[in-house]
Amino acid sequence: MKPVVYQILTRLFGNRSDARIKHGTIAENGCGKMNDITSSVLRRIKQLGVTHVWYTGIIRHATTTDYSDYGIPCQHHSVVKGRAGSPYAITDYYDVDPDLAVDVNRRQDEFHELIARTHSAGLKLIIDFVPNHVAREYKSICKPSDIPDLGENDDENCRFSQENNFYYFPNEPFEPQFDLNRYSEFPAKATGNDCFTPHPSVNDWYETVKLNYGIDYFESESLHKTFSFIPPTWKRMLEILYFWASKGIDGFRCDMAEMVPLAFWQWAISELKKIYPHIIIIGEVYQPHLYHNFISAGFDWLYDKVGMYDSLRGIVEGHRHTEDITRQWQAVDDIAEHMLFFLENHDEQRIASDFFATDGIKAIPALMTMALMRTNPIMIYAGQEYGERGMDIEGFSGLDGRTTIFDYWSLASLQHGYYNRRKLTTAEKNLEKKYKTILQLCNTSQAICRGRFFDLMYVNRHISDYIYSFIRKEDAETILVVANFSQAERHISLFVPSHAFDYLNLSSGVCSAIDALSGKSQVITLNPNESIDLDVPAYCGLVLSLDKQH
Repeated sequence: MKPVVYQILTRLFGNRSDARIKHGTIAENGCGKMNDITSSVLRRIKQLGVTHVWYTGIIRHATTTDYSDYGIPCQHHSVVKGRAGSPYAITDYYDVDPDLAVDVNRRQDEFHELIARTHSAGLKLIIDFVPNHVAREYKSICKPSDIPDLGENDDENCRFSQENNFYYFPNEPFEPQFDLNRYSEFPAKATGNDCFTPHPSVNDWYETVKLNYGIDYFESESLHKTFSFIPPTWKRMLEILYFWASKGIDGFRCDMAEMVPLAFWQWAISELKKIYPHIIIIGEVYQPHLYHNFISAGFDWLYDKVGMYDSLRGIVEGHRHTEDITRQWQAVDDIAEHMLFFLENHDEQRIASDFFATDGIKAIPALMTMALMRTNPIMIYAGQEYGERGMDIEGFSGLDGRTTIFDYWSLASLQHGYYNRRKLTTAEKNLEKKYKTILQLCNTSQAICRGRFFDLMYVNRHISDYIYSFIRKEDAETILVVANFSQAERHISLFVPSHAFDYLNLSSGVCSAIDALSGKSQVITLNPNESIDLDVPAYCGLVLSLDKQH
């Protein structure tokens, strides 16, 4: 199977409240629970064509909700973004977020049960590993007793020490460039986005503290240093990876992996996979010139954001042409199987938002392209398959076309799709059907799962700036894909060069061609250097299974 990852922001997914009060508390707006992701919900996700579920926000993070009755330390609201808080401001690497539990005292057990349900549904399970930074008031109450807490043994009189877990500003208080409202931190620690000053701005990741992996950022010559010993932070992070891997999870999505020294990843991934060789390591890396280094360090998959995502988005929005897709896959051709394609995630704007395409249907050709062109993994963000618009003003998150990661909220699209399907609109049903057809091909078609790929664009530049076409082939199965990014149906004459026949071992002659998207069939003649006449529907395309007629 071709890996299809389905990202779930766990706090939002199962929330069936319709309140949606701006800046609402958990009592006012509700919160999705792990128990809401039932076996029947997971079966429906599986039926979409999904192979892996990434549960975002499992590990306990900073929030304004008071759980002190359960022995959980409160967080000062001035260093929490939104009422719910960011899932990437971790307060205890060894704890499950209490917002997600029906019974807070059983939150670890409820997570174990979610793992079991996910696996029983035939799905693999991924969680976040946030290695670069923690919440400003990090304090573990669930760590093993023999492991020191982060910062517990630090010398706070040193700006930098390889023995420290954090970076400090001795004798200086934490004084950001905005009102702290009585929050106190002394001495100040460096902020998570490599902000090495006690005065971060409101645009910095001020709610987080940068972890120290043994790099002295105050001395530029040390940034490329080698390590003669294993720094304490490395050991703490590997212990955390071991802890979660031992629960039976299948992978980690590593937040801002490029902000952590490569040497750490080489060591930690090697050590982790000695015990858990099946674990998938996904890296959030945005600098293409670093891709090979991270793959060599042991990463299985890397975000293809500045390449394929930016290209496909630009074509959908009308300011790039489809020939750019060819440039993007060629740029990473030697590491193609490691690149994770996506059109949405929690950081990006929703396709159907006013800031992107305004309607999810307009990105179907982009979905066809990213899902069907190579053997590498792809990712879908929950609600994408129903055209979630992300056009709410939730609270800390404003009207930005994104689904909030900071606020207690709910999504009508997910309620319709997974909890009350009688409310699905015609548009939601139509979009879901297209997603299911395309994604299921990643499970069922051997040509798509593991077949060869041949880009047809170099001999078809005459067709349109908004058509992209390619062939996939494995054994006797041949699939011709033509994606139409434009708002008009296109009648095209598509050439298949002789080189494609040689490379794919294609047979020439008359073929029956059945379109997976429409179910319609036609007869075409497939010969080297001859054209095929095709009508390609707007904002969609053709996925033609070619069967030679004898």
